[in-house]
Amino acid sequence: MSTAEYAVGTIAACAFAALLFKVVTSPEVQEMITGLINRALNVAG
Repeated sequence: MSTAEYAVGTIAACAFAALLFKVVTSPEVQEMITGLINRALNVAG
């Protein structure tokens, strides 16, 4: 791969990571994850 291809790949990976971080830290997703964990703990306990 050439340097330009590496640069484009790196930028794409960083953009995807930023998007994923934004989604995971949104209040709706945090609430869903918390509810899932609480249900799992209630079933186990």
